[in-house]
Amino acid sequence: MFSGKRVLVTGGTGMIGRYLVDLLLERGAKIRIASLDEPREEMKKVEFQKTNLMIFENCIKACEGMDYVFHVAGIKGSPSMTAKKPASFFVPLITFNTNMMEAAKQCGAKGYLYTSSVGVYGPAEVFQEDDVWKKFPSENDRFAGWAKRIGELQAEAYKIEYGWNTICIVRPANVYGRYDNFDPNNAMVIPSLIKRAVDGENPLKVWGDGSPVRDFIHAKDVALGMLFVMEKEIHEPINLGSGEGVSIKELVEVIARNLPHKPKIEWDVTKPAGDKKRLLDMSRAFKYGFKLSVSLEEGVRDTIDWYTKNQKVNDGRFNVFRDGVTYGAR
Repeated sequence: MFSGKRVLVTGGTGMIGRYLVDLLLERGAKIRIASLDEPREEMKKVEFQKTNLMIFENCIKACEGMDYVFHVAGIKGSPSMTAKKPASFFVPLITFNTNMMEAAKQCGAKGYLYTSSVGVYGPAEVFQEDDVWKKFPSENDRFAGWAKRIGELQAEAYKIEYGWNTICIVRPANVYGRYDNFDPNNAMVIPSLIKRAVDGENPLKVWGDGSPVRDFIHAKDVALGMLFVMEKEIHEPINLGSGEGVSIKELVEVIARNLPHKPKIEWDVTKPAGDKKRLLDMSRAFKYGFKLSVSLEEGVRDTIDWYTKNQKVNDGRFNVFRDGVTYGAR
């Protein structure tokens, strides 16, 4: 499907984007990356545009001549950062999501992948694709969740008005892996724990009692899922997670046993632990034939190894959009 085709990957320097670019190159695609990051040595095989996608003209330039567009660029941050700086999530997400889809339409892209989020779902223990509009997003995901929902509505509007029915939508769970955001003030649970443990925090302090259950998926499997839905031409929203819940206690144990040293774990039950269970229903993706390739154990071990070797490089990797919020990298 992608051999010889011109493919744009926004955010192609980020955690998911790097895996996606490599997989597309393996399939013979001609890649263009649009990102705020600086190009790296290994990106010599691709065309690179350092650009701000909040400006519509830049989105048009990025989409010109492209057969397919994978819109992966986004904003990643912890729930506490989202609560403190909601405009820094909401405004750019709304802006560049809207810009990119409109630019791709105007430029005649054959196919488009929109990266949504688990944040679009209302409070529930298990998230099923068709339930998304039955509730409002959780208060913890209100701003980013609504911004992502608007992108999904934009895709539906284009299908109704213009007959553009080749837009794919994926909703990833909690994504982790190499090139993640390890900023201790803004990182999600896996990179935060890995950074603090590798950097020598002992005892390793963890909020809550370890009982909450979450759904984690490695960035490589998200990239594989994106390619899967495009190649299979699946035009209904698809969850991308493990489909299996992992308690925070189990996660901490996985991280601890893959460290060169074994820190003492200290649970701070005075701190909030979040919802008891958040799990993606993966029956739709599995029905289509999608399979995961990276176990939590393998993924955590690889992420620890990568971070250990690249701590100093990673500390300066992220482009800052506003007051510490990471923009343009997943």
